[in-house]
Amino acid sequence: MKNFALIGAGGYIAPRHLKAIKDTKNNLLAAFDPNDSVGIMDSFFPSASFYTEFERFDRNIEKLRRGGKPIDYVSICSPNYLHDAHIRFGLRNNANVICEKPLVLNYWNVDSLIESEKESAGNVYTILQLRLHPAIIALRNKVMEAPIDKTFDVELTYITSRGNWYYTSWKGDVNKSGGIATNIGIHFFDMLIWIFGEVKKNTVHISTHDRAAGLIEFGRARVKWFLSINSDTLPNEVKASGKTTYRTFTLDNEPVEFSDGFTDLHTISYSQILEGNGFRLIEARPAIALAHEIRDSNSIGLVGDYHEFARLPLTSHPFTIKG
Repeated sequence: MKNFALIGAGGYIAPRHLKAIKDTKNNLLAAFDPNDSVGIMDSFFPSASFYTEFERFDRNIEKLRRGGKPIDYVSICSPNYLHDAHIRFGLRNNANVICEKPLVLNYWNVDSLIESEKESAGNVYTILQLRLHPAIIALRNKVMEAPIDKTFDVELTYITSRGNWYYTSWKGDVNKSGGIATNIGIHFFDMLIWIFGEVKKNTVHISTHDRAAGLIEFGRARVKWFLSINSDTLPNEVKASGKTTYRTFTLDNEPVEFSDGFTDLHTISYSQILEGNGFRLIEARPAIALAHEIRDSNSIGLVGDYHEFARLPLTSHPFTIKG
């Protein structure tokens, strides 16, 4: 049984980490979050110490270490822009770190963390659960078995509706979340790189507060992609059904279905990490670099070969002052 600490216990993704720690038969000793609405912990580790001040959490981790119960793993579910600092906290305590995606916002932070990792007894792992999805593994195998000169035509669409709260929160601040491409797209970009190889050319057609679209040419595929948090971009039939999320992925016009099978992927990720087979810093870097490039690129508009959803009317930012 390994001892865990959790940073970001009040976040959306924290329950999946709590479940993974419990399902792999390990123990959570301490958790931190500035928000004290963390009743979810009662379902998993009611005896864990909980702190709303990082300084007291830090002191507790040191006290545990000096008392002969050091933390083996620090799980990080905090806002994206804090991941780098919290990873370093774990490494300074010689603990292994399991960090939610995006691992960091800038690729050069990965390079720096690799150096910090060398100075610590701990290793850094990230959650790239799509690489563990059976349908995605099968797709990668199909691509690997295709003729080496075959270039696939791929289209990816992901719309996950968010309300006005999104823009008030840290997620609506591009400096804290990394924007649409990073916040909701990073795991898709990692998946595409893992399946189709390195990025050869990246074109951004649309990039706004609520959507992004572009064309990426990989070693084995040309991918038209569209990401959005605006419910207005949902297809009419999806709106009529009352659904708020829409996801499609086609390979040479054939649909690839991977909507199911997500339930236990965090637990599987933890199991592999505990066995020494998790995804390391260097494996997360290419997708972080791609998302960073998309964020910093100038969008060219509806020019060339673009995703059809990129033509949808743009909307103003919810907090735009209208005269």
